Formats: sequence, C-alpha cells, structure tokens
Amino acid sequence: MKVYFVSDGTAITAEVFGQAMLSFFDVTIKQVSVPFLSTADQAHGFCKQLQEERSKGESTLVFFTISDPNIRAIIESCDGHCYNIFGDLLSPIEQALGVPAQPNAQKAHGIKEGIYDGRIDAINYALANDDGVSVKNYEEAEIILLGVSRSGKTPTSLYLAMQYGIKAANYPLTEDDFNDFGLPKVLKPHKHKLFGLTIDPERLHEIRTGRMAESKYASSRQCRYELNEVEAIYRQERIPFLNTTRLSVEEISTRIMAEMHLTRNRG
Repeated sequence: MKVYFVSDGTAITAEVFGQAMLSFFDVTIKQVSVPFLSTADQAHGFCKQLQEERSKGESTLVFFTISDPNIRAIIESCDGHCYNIFGDLLSPIEQALGVPAQPNAQKAHGIKEGIYDGRIDAINYALANDDGVSVKNYEEAEIILLGVSRSGKTPTSLYLAMQYGIKAANYPLTEDDFNDFGLPKVLKPHKHKLFGLTIDPERLHEIRTGRMAESKYASSRQCRYELNEVEAIYRQERIPFLNTTRLSVEEISTRIMAEMHLTRNRG
C-alpha cells in the first residue's frame, strides 16, 4: 500500500493527520510526501501518476491539504482513495464561528514572523548550550535537561526549540558529578528548571556500542552504574525525570512540556 501526503505547502499537516489515522491499522505502507503542489498542471500530473499506478494493480491512499478549490477538485477526481483533511472540519467550524473560511496556502501553512524568530533564537540557544559546553547563559533557559551520555538530551532539546520555541539547555552528568554527591554547583541556582532523562541500561549499552564498541564507556556494567547513580541524584534532589527507552522524541517533549508547565512560544 502506497500513501501520499499532498499539499500546496510543506505537507507536514497532511503527514501528521494522515499518520495519526493510519496508526489505527496494522498494515505495511510506503509513504510519499508531495509538497508545494500549487498549479493545475502539477495536480493533473499527480493524477496521471496515480492512474498509472492503479493500472499496475497498486493500491493508493491520498491525504491532502489544498487551499485552492480548483486544484482541490482535481485531486478529488484522481483515480484513488483521496481524503481532504480540511474538508470535514471547515464547515462545522464556519457554523460555530459564524465566519466563512478564507483559506490560502500562506495562512494554512505559514508561520508568524514573531513565532519564527522565537524558534530560531531557541534553536541557536539549544546548540550553544548543548552537552554542558556553555553554562554561562542558564538564566535564559526555560528548561535544563540532565542525563548520562546518549540518554536523549540533545535531540529533545532541539525538538523543544524547533517545535515549541523553548530555550532548552542540556547538561551531561558524569562520574565526576557522582563523586560530588549531589548536583553540580553550576546547576543548583537553577534547580526549578531541571528535568532528568534516563533510559534502560540494555538500550543504553546498544546505543553506546554503536558509537564506541568494546569500550568501558559502552560496557553493560558502566551503563548500569551510571544510570543507578544518576537516578539516585534525581530522587535525592527531587528532580522530575522520565525514562526515554520506548518513547519518541515527540512523546518525550510533550511529556516534559506538561510536567514542567511550559507553554509554546507564540511570539
């Protein structure tokens, strides 16, 4: 089964909604994104491609978000199972608001200048304050992630920045910190911003082995030791923490936002 996510913008909205619907079905699919489809010629070309695939016996689904009604009509006429993600939602929302929808690609898929600038600032902050490289700007941080090496700190910090505009620093806890019994001095003034990440030792061993096989750093014993120590610090200092083993970066970030009562930067 091939599934297309089609849009006159980035196709991210079509992907998110489409994938959410498909998650209810235990089927193997091949996903294809078709962004920036904004002309009638492009739409006719896409329909021709679907027709050729159908003639070869391929089954296809199409999730689309198209603003232009003429182009939308072309996609809806394609030889396939096409689902207009906005279609079933706009009419009842129009009735509830008492205002007709005036969709266009820029409104549907764009981003306000203030939000964009805020996200860029947050991304730059996350990069500059990654892995404890710099600890001078922790006053600006909205959250500081803690954890052993390879527990998910960096991708989570960047996702919080890119998706929510959150200024997230992260700090690696190492054996030197374990020997000091408690939080590193640089973190103590910011205790209310701290959130810990942990991970199952078996999974940490796998990740580290892929990076530095046959090293003390990657050994099962070292992984267990570090995780036991870091979780002891979390409990001693009453720092909220989360096991990331079976969670995606999206789930980790969403749970952190809720736990720490953070709000999306809206410019």
